[in-house]
Parts: sequence; structure tokens; C-alpha cells
Amino acid sequence: MALRIALPLCASILASAQTAPIVQPGAPGAASKVLSPSAVRVTPREPTDADVQFMQGMIHHHAQAVEMVALMKARTHNKALLKFGARITISQTDEMQFMRQWLADRGKAVPMQHDMSHMDHMNGPMMDMASMPMMPGMLTPAQMKALAAAKGAKFDYLFLTGMIQHHGGALTMVQDLFNTPSAGQDAQLFDFATDVDNTQAAEIRIMQGMLKEKK
Repeated sequence: MALRIALPLCASILASAQTAPIVQPGAPGAASKVLSPSAVRVTPREPTDADVQFMQGMIHHHAQAVEMVALMKARTHNKALLKFGARITISQTDEMQFMRQWLADRGKAVPMQHDMSHMDHMNGPMMDMASMPMMPGMLTPAQMKALAAAKGAKFDYLFLTGMIQHHGGALTMVQDLFNTPSAGQDAQLFDFATDVDNTQAAEIRIMQGMLKEKK
């Protein structure tokens, strides 16, 4: 019962805080001035080159993971692996959307695939993802070709080992970011990179468990 009372009370307090006027005290003898929310909007921290390169590179990195999952449908009937792959596609597609918006909001070049026409509402410079260098852990063209040619148990094995390699590269990218002086200080970027590190480390453990079950 106490919880039911506390929740509406908290919501009321938060709503009041959000709608309360923001008052700027005037100079001696002058009246105070009420500011609009837009007048006190916080400007995003100017990102470092390392911040921008991390986001651009991680978009490129995520795109390959989604491409790997897309190969599943015609090549495996492993329900657990299909479910796991769907989870990767959903989460990493959402994260690519976030990263593109983060870059666009700061006027930085946004890596775009040719089939991403639904992203045309974004402003700012664009860059061709195909021209970007490979990020740590990404599968080589030969590895992707072998994955696309495999089926059944062989596909499952190559997918799991390849995605473990891929996720490991993402962890390296996060570590490199945080090891770079002055980088990773943007609040949104810090939270995102930390989440990538935690999520992909956990998914590596899941995939390692799947491999053990196949032995």
C-alpha cells in the first residue's frame, strides 16, 4: 500500500519540477526574469575526434553483425540461435539509429548505407559506409563468404565463432575509447559505450555456452 501512495507522489513531484518556471535573478534594483526552457537548454559537449571515430566505426561494426544475422534464415533451423540472432538485430539496429542521431546532432559525418532512405530526415554531412576501414573483430570478406556458403551445424559453428570474434572487437573499441585522453566524456556517449561493453561481454558468454553444448 505504501508503494501505491509513493509512486503517484513521486510522479507529482517530478511533474512539478518539470513545469516550474526558471527564474533568473535581476541585477540590483532590476526585476527578475522568467526564462523559457529553450533558453536554458544545455548545449551538447563538443566531441573529440576519438568520440566521433568511435561512433562512426561502431555503426560500421554493427552493420556487419546485422548482415551476419540476415544470413541465418536460409541456413539454420536452430531455434535458440535464431532467437539470439533476432535479439542482436533488434538491439544493434536501434543502436545504429541512436549513433546516427548522435552524430547528426553534433554536425558530424554520418555513415549511411545506400538502402537507408528512411534516414533522409537527418541533416548534416554523410559518408559512405562501404569506404570505411574494417574495425577490430570484423569478419574478413573470406570469412563472410564461408559463412554465407555454410548450412546447418557448420553454419551455426561459423556464426558463433565469428560473432564472438566480432563482439570481442567491439569490446576492444570501447577500451580504446576510454584509454584515449579526454575521450568518452560526453554523457550520452559514455552511457552508450558502457552499455555496449556490458551487453556484448554478456552475449559472448552466452555464445560460448552454445558452443560448449555442441561438443
